[in-house]
Amino acid sequence: MARIETRIGWHASHEQIPPSRLLEDVRLAEAAGFQVGMSSDHFSPWSARQGESGYAWSWLGAALATTSLPFRVVCAPGQRYHPAVVAQKIATLAEMFPGRLWTVLGSGEASNEHITGDRWPAKPHRNARLRECADVIRLLLDGDEVSHHGHVVVDRARLWTLPAEPPPLLGAAVSEATARWMGDWADGLATVHRPPDQLRRVIEAFREGGGEGKPAVLQVHVSWAPTEVEDLAFALDEWRSNVFAPPVCWDLEMVDHFDEASRFVRPEDMRDAVLISSDPGRFVEWIAEAADLGFDEVNIHHVGQEQRPFIETFGRDVLPQLT
Repeated sequence: MARIETRIGWHASHEQIPPSRLLEDVRLAEAAGFQVGMSSDHFSPWSARQGESGYAWSWLGAALATTSLPFRVVCAPGQRYHPAVVAQKIATLAEMFPGRLWTVLGSGEASNEHITGDRWPAKPHRNARLRECADVIRLLLDGDEVSHHGHVVVDRARLWTLPAEPPPLLGAAVSEATARWMGDWADGLATVHRPPDQLRRVIEAFREGGGEGKPAVLQVHVSWAPTEVEDLAFALDEWRSNVFAPPVCWDLEMVDHFDEASRFVRPEDMRDAVLISSDPGRFVEWIAEAADLGFDEVNIHHVGQEQRPFIETFGRDVLPQLT
């Protein structure tokens, strides 16, 4: 297998694992050869079985301080997070750790945002709000004083602590339409794994919309175990609440809603959402295939609770074949 230029990262799933363990895991991932860290940012898990949801931004400070990895974090400004507060936490981390943080901005999910008590808007409203938030955050990171009255309200906000260079603000997109819309304002694209023809269309749409030459980041959910029985069992137990396509996954609010919706998910359904195999060679092929589509980074999320066996196996049998 030829070496690839694509960076391969490890994903920290705060919905599943306590932050203290994730901090141990990310240090192990760096030692194993992973080149990037990626972090979710949830207020609630996707199911009661997952049962965690540490605050990603506190964890990021510790992870950046105790590794040399660059990090990416997905964040939804506009409801749970005021954009000025998002800008401040980005600026603080970027000032301490220059060049190591990319923030991926998305329109959010009701499971995290309903906690404010505000109405969960329709997707067009959420996209318009996201664009406003991105503009506000970017102006604040540039050092401007910002007032804004729209889907969000900002009154004379200014960041007094700034990084030497404003860090990139990428956009999270699932559909071709969203990717195309983000092309002219986002500093890069982040999306999730799907069949290659679908991923190709999303990347092409982003580039056609103005994203030519900007980085593209892929998140891939995987399940590895020594046997086919175990790897499928991991996926079904931990990730069956995450197989639902939009808008279901955007609009359900409570953990018990996801658990009820996933009661009838079958083991065979998991293969549409998770790359499942006991053979490390299959993951080499899958990652190389994603790299060939033009992704600059492929960040791997192992859906099992225990990360060490996965990290050690990929460090020994997968990463050396690719990097």
